[in-house]
Amino acid sequence: MSSEEKSMLQRNAFVAAQQLKIPSAQAALQMQRMQDGQLQRESALTAEGQPAVIGEQYLVFSLADRELAVKAELVQGVERLTDLTPVPNVVPWVRGVINLRGSIVSVVDLRMFLDLEPLPHTSRTRLLSLQHNDMVICLIVDSVSEMLPIPAAAIISGNVRQASIPPWVSPYAAGCALFPNRLLVLLDAARLLFSEKMQRYEALG
Repeated sequence: MSSEEKSMLQRNAFVAAQQLKIPSAQAALQMQRMQDGQLQRESALTAEGQPAVIGEQYLVFSLADRELAVKAELVQGVERLTDLTPVPNVVPWVRGVINLRGSIVSVVDLRMFLDLEPLPHTSRTRLLSLQHNDMVICLIVDSVSEMLPIPAAAIISGNVRQASIPPWVSPYAAGCALFPNRLLVLLDAARLLFSEKMQRYEALG
């Protein structure tokens, strides 16, 4: 074998070896970045010097002077209240339908659905679109305030839970989250969207 052929084989072997090393190097780099990110999250501090809150993300909204929260993963969007297309022969709390990004979605006035006193809509009124499985519903709520991580340790149950949740939302509540100066009612989106009342919204007579 000539020296030129040997040199070519060596170069090919070197290239092949380098190609074999690339995936492992990328994996190592990715693992290092993940570890660094984990360390940053674990050592993150708020401006007050307290550990950053780690928990599942919830969207917080208000209704009847109470704060409610729903899992962020179920929220499709938050919209300003726009013109609705009325639908005949349905219960009053179905206010109509809207075209939501190409899909026709029913709009439910959550106050009326929960038998609360209806109030005039304001500049803070929002449409909160929720999806569970294949069902999407837009809810008219008083306002939407923030996205908030809620740690499992903040969620309470038992007698405290029952005493803290208003009766008008209790059938659709998954629990409540207690903070030092704040209490949030956690809405069970599946229980609400697939409730018998929500499924049978045709007006009688």
